[in-house]
Amino acid sequence: MKKITIIGTGYVGLVSGTGFADIGHQVICADIDEEKIAKLNNGIIPIYEPGLEELVQRNREAGRLHFTNDMTEAIQSSDILFIAVGTPMLPSGEADLSYVRSVAEMIGEAINGYKIVVNKSTVPVGTGKLVREIIQRKAGEKGIAFDVVSNPEFLREGTAIADFFKMERVVIGSESPAAIRELADVHEPLQTTVVETDLETAEMIKYASNAFLAMKISFINDISNICEKVGANVVDLSYGLGLDSRIGSKFLNPGIGFGGSCFPKDTEALLSIAKKAGHPFKLMESVIETNKQQPLLFVKKIEEELRTLASRKIAVLGLAFKPGTDDMRSAPSIQIIRNLALRKAQVQAFDPVAIDNAKPYFSDLPGIRYSTDLYETLEGCDACVILTEWQEIASIDLARLKRALARPIVIDGRNIFDLAEMEAHGFVYVSMGRPKVNAGTVNYV
Repeated sequence: MKKITIIGTGYVGLVSGTGFADIGHQVICADIDEEKIAKLNNGIIPIYEPGLEELVQRNREAGRLHFTNDMTEAIQSSDILFIAVGTPMLPSGEADLSYVRSVAEMIGEAINGYKIVVNKSTVPVGTGKLVREIIQRKAGEKGIAFDVVSNPEFLREGTAIADFFKMERVVIGSESPAAIRELADVHEPLQTTVVETDLETAEMIKYASNAFLAMKISFINDISNICEKVGANVVDLSYGLGLDSRIGSKFLNPGIGFGGSCFPKDTEALLSIAKKAGHPFKLMESVIETNKQQPLLFVKKIEEELRTLASRKIAVLGLAFKPGTDDMRSAPSIQIIRNLALRKAQVQAFDPVAIDNAKPYFSDLPGIRYSTDLYETLEGCDACVILTEWQEIASIDLARLKRALARPIVIDGRNIFDLAEMEAHGFVYVSMGRPKVNAGTVNYV
């Protein structure tokens, strides 16, 4: 059993801290946000992550998981300190390291004995050395030894708990073999593959992983756009492509672009790292540009189908960037809904959990209506537009959907319905990279 402090209680910090507690470690989750800690101490989870509330409650009751605002006590009480704060994107595309720097300063000021300081936040190459320098400077003449480790996270929102307990690998980068062994011991109950590297390689692994997955998404989205022009079916294409063991089937589903807290900022950050290193990373530039254009192409698809957007009543199903989360960061729905509203469409938006987080993104746009009732959202609309593949949407009663709509038009950005089934129900069905169903059968006057 190790004594662990997690600094930062967002998705990564809270899930990781709770997971470490559940496998037997003593864990303190610390945050300077007093309101967030007060909620956690009252059993209120500040983020939406399926299964997390029960896991937190179980480990608090077992006495293995604690929450505090007292950063000094949290730092001094543990032997292993995880930095799990945000690294949002700056206007330049670089990662904002201000929170990481602040935590390093706190550690340097409070350090009272040997510590292993672990960067779990997604950070550019060189951050581990930066953290070491800050701690050394702030620790002054204490002469206390410590080691710095890079231990990037690979948690996906919506499936973060499963990703923690069934992690495919743990990456541990450090110049200290003893610190690497200690972190390996922390993860030993998870029985996962341990990848031992130096600091810089561990920092690069996270960016390279996310960039590669983002590249697959942008690739299949561009292929999807070509399929529409030549009459091919991208779903069948993706299946045939994914059977190649060198490629694999994951992240080959066409859609409206990637969003969330990782891919958009991590691709930009990697591009920034490459520019600083003097390397022209044209491939990543194309990945980012393709993703920026995908939501706009989808708006064009909607407009072409409805002839005009002005005064059209459109049901938008799904706001969060993916199902299983209430995260709106870089969600494609933001750009799509803003463009619909600015073209004078009447938007009725549905999402089971993300509405409160979505509203600030559209506060300057009058007339957008929100509902957590799926069929209420659809009532009397000229078209149904699907942006997030929530299970509630994928399992919708198609007969009831058709009755609710003023026109039987479904424009699907996630390809969740079968073409033959939509044709049999009499829908005009427009999807991504597949032939249109029942084209020309609706009166648009």
